[in-house]
Amino acid sequence: MSTAVSPAVEQRVVLNASWETYERLLAEYPDVAGPRFTYDEGMLEIMVLSAQHEQPNWLLGLLVVEVAAELGIDVCPLGSTTFKREELLKGFEPDSAFYLGRAGAAWNRDVDAAVDPLPDLIIEIDISRSSLPRFPISAAFGDAEVWRYDGERVSIWRLQAGRYVEAESSTALPPLTGSVATQFLEDSRTMRSTEWLRRVREWARSRR
Repeated sequence: MSTAVSPAVEQRVVLNASWETYERLLAEYPDVAGPRFTYDEGMLEIMVLSAQHEQPNWLLGLLVVEVAAELGIDVCPLGSTTFKREELLKGFEPDSAFYLGRAGAAWNRDVDAAVDPLPDLIIEIDISRSSLPRFPISAAFGDAEVWRYDGERVSIWRLQAGRYVEAESSTALPPLTGSVATQFLEDSRTMRSTEWLRRVREWARSRR
């Protein structure tokens, strides 16, 4: 029996590949715990994640859920759902994605990027430098907002005229700013998880 070992750092490989190869790899690795694939007009990126990648991803996702709950906003988490469109020759798997204010928008069914509304919010963790930037790919799909964590700070990006522009605050969850999200991540390093959750909820409750 083989044992999966989490790598110490992100591992990335970029190569030339056909759309058919991309779809075959997606079919061979349907488990969300497997490698992530990003495809952009013939360039295929394969990424194996690390604990340094997954911890802030999980915490930012929890921040989204808890703040939305306190504000009375419905949340439908999509995780790292694959979004792909053959006519664009593009496909990607965000680290986390959410519908906000769309009750049951994607429960118990697959999301088809060609016909379904795209996520209101996606999270990207970029600890190591990527050889295949995802922002132009996300922009081609029309995603509304991206939160990016680079290992030091959270930045918020909104789509304007077909490209992403950094913004001070979130439109998906208006009370949140990049600096507030960054501070909550920093707090999580030294606080007990129960205390951290209590503080997040109190902060969101005070912004109703």
